[in-house]
Amino acid sequence: MTKLSIDQYLKFWNDERNSAYLYTVLSEKETDPRIQEVYRRMAAVEIRHAEKWEHAIEEGGGKVPEFKPARRTRMLAWLARRFGPEWVLPSMQNMEQEGVSGYGRQVSPGMASEERSHSKILTAITGSMRGGFEGGSLAQLEGRHRSAGGNALRAAVLGANDGLVSNLSLVMGVAGAALANRSILITGLAGMLAGACSMALGEWLSVQSSRELFSHQIGIEKEEVENAPEEEAEELALIYEARGLTHEQAHLLATQIMQNKDAALDTLAREELGVDPKELGGSAWEAAITSFILFTVGAIVPVIPFFFLSGTTAVVISIALSTVGLFLLGAAITLFTGKSVISSGLRMVVFGLLAAALTFGIGKLIGVSLAG
Repeated sequence: MTKLSIDQYLKFWNDERNSAYLYTVLSEKETDPRIQEVYRRMAAVEIRHAEKWEHAIEEGGGKVPEFKPARRTRMLAWLARRFGPEWVLPSMQNMEQEGVSGYGRQVSPGMASEERSHSKILTAITGSMRGGFEGGSLAQLEGRHRSAGGNALRAAVLGANDGLVSNLSLVMGVAGAALANRSILITGLAGMLAGACSMALGEWLSVQSSRELFSHQIGIEKEEVENAPEEEAEELALIYEARGLTHEQAHLLATQIMQNKDAALDTLAREELGVDPKELGGSAWEAAITSFILFTVGAIVPVIPFFFLSGTTAVVISIALSTVGLFLLGAAITLFTGKSVISSGLRMVVFGLLAAALTFGIGKLIGVSLAG
């Protein structure tokens, strides 16, 4: 293991303890006993890593501090407890990949290998890949839905951001043209409703089209299970072989699954189509309503001051409220990226305000041109 500074040891120790804390929370909230055990083992590995860093810190003359979960860790733990483990798995994958990168570059190949293994296990649990599991564990993971939770949360943040940035730009463009307060208010509300309706309609069409496609493909799979079970078993075995099982293990598992036609159809839908046959990618109406609400929440922020104020005061307060909203959305995105809250929030603010400034300037030019 490469010798590093005390500060670097402390950083690695803190990262491992935060990961162990989260895996412990996941094991407590997971309802599947086998997956619970997976999480408990992963937590134990992270604790073992942390203990190695504790020894390195003490040998280097440093002192191991009392562990306190980081703010990001506490937020992810709250989400896991409130909505379920699947909501935070994408963020956990990012954390493990960061661990692989950090250890792989300079520290411990052994730890890097274990972190890489954790990343693969999380990927398997979320449903995008299931390599590296033995037959029994792999079969247990077949019934798990893809990680819709983390993606839904990400979509929520980005949907609100779309509404805020687009309507702020629209409002500033109209304000730049020096139109009356009533005109700015009406334009802002119209932009909010038009954008929200467009988002909702687009989301409904997208999800509904996917559902219809999946339903058709599952129908084809059902016919193949009925008419050519041997071929479907071979396809399933090849999938498992591609994901790390031996030829014998893959064929044994595929044969066991194909003995029950309903279970076989469910597994084939998940493996070949990547969809839960019971949900078919989710409800189109739920997606549409969620998109409408989230876009509206973001889009109303720059409009609020124009309900009560007018002129320069309303414009300034609108920009101020939008700046706060942009920063909070940028900070929320760090749940997925693991980047600094400050830098991510400020980046969102800068780009949002630049877009608003651009449309304000265009509105100003148009207003002057029309007045002339």
